Amino acid sequence: MTQQHITILGSTGSIGCSTLQVIAMYPEKYRVYALTAFSNSELLLEQCKEFKPAYAVLVNVDVNEELIQRFKDQQTQLLFGIDALEEVAANHSVDTVMAAIVGIAGLKPTLAAASRGKRILLANKESLVVSGQLLIDAVKLSQAILLPVDSEHNAIFQSLPINHQRGLTESGVEKIILTASGGPFLHNQLNELADITPEQACKHPNWSMGKKISVDSATMMNKALELIEACWLFNASPSQIEVLIHPQSIIHSMVAYRDGSVIAQLGCPDMRTPIAHALAYPDRIKSGVPTLDLAKVGSLQFEAVNLDRFPVIRLAYEVVKTGGTASTILNAANEVAVESFLNRRIRFNQITDVIEAVLNQMTINSVDSLDVVLAADQQARVLTYTVIEKNEV
Repeated sequence: MTQQHITILGSTGSIGCSTLQVIAMYPEKYRVYALTAFSNSELLLEQCKEFKPAYAVLVNVDVNEELIQRFKDQQTQLLFGIDALEEVAANHSVDTVMAAIVGIAGLKPTLAAASRGKRILLANKESLVVSGQLLIDAVKLSQAILLPVDSEHNAIFQSLPINHQRGLTESGVEKIILTASGGPFLHNQLNELADITPEQACKHPNWSMGKKISVDSATMMNKALELIEACWLFNASPSQIEVLIHPQSIIHSMVAYRDGSVIAQLGCPDMRTPIAHALAYPDRIKSGVPTLDLAKVGSLQFEAVNLDRFPVIRLAYEVVKTGGTASTILNAANEVAVESFLNRRIRFNQITDVIEAVLNQMTINSVDSLDVVLAADQQARVLTYTVIEKNEV
């Protein structure tokens, strides 16, 4: 049996670690070619001891001869810097790339993998949010394979007909129903949101995630980004996507059909399930996740999204309709606003206000190159810091 040679972009994050857990169960199927991290050299070294990749990359660490030797002792060549991410994503020896770097930092290596026709397991929302047209065009041109790993998009992918890319309407699809847990503050009074602390915002009720994505879940920006991403992944218009609150995170998303059928993907809230699905697709392998016990779950709840509580959902619909660099600006402003909240420079309920202020002040341009995307991203970040410093919200 031929092994898949895999590069994991962001191997020390939660998605990367979960991917390695699944890979470890199937040494005959998967071989790790490269592992990358932002700066966590110690965990990266431990991963290299176990999986013996040919290469490891540290993005935000200066070249260090002692570190190079420590990795060399594990038969791994250590590289440094952003350019090295593209090298290990696009290398001819690589079959599959797990794109799990959080934020816009994952954009260039994901595009590099797409341009080389790789099988891409996409867990980096920003690659589609900020440069959806560029990534989709690269995938089509090189005949790369793009498989969603986010639990919601993976659920939609599993619930759609295999020929859905010809068009949702032509495939009998009425709408995509994107489920959201609502985060930890779903039932807090609106006047309580100003006093939310970073520690409280980082405690998700169902998922174990990093700080940034946990805050995004609390504001529901993660769902706003997923809505934009779903439009690109499934060739959908925003009017074909509904966001629905489902606090248990058992139904990961649904697809409603013209004939009245609604097909859903259910499972325990564990990222190893969509990771295993994407790794083995179209086959199925064990993920290490127990089968869902519905009798134990007992009941499932749903409710409509309150746009006063979660105004970022409204922004997402507006951004998709606007097109161009609007989604790039949304994403960049959010990253800066969340960072500022975590550093206690703004309040939790000011995050969305900051983002909307930036969107209202920036010019939206059409996206015809990566340079346009990166310029809009940089301008939005600078403006966001200015808005926060001047307290224009």
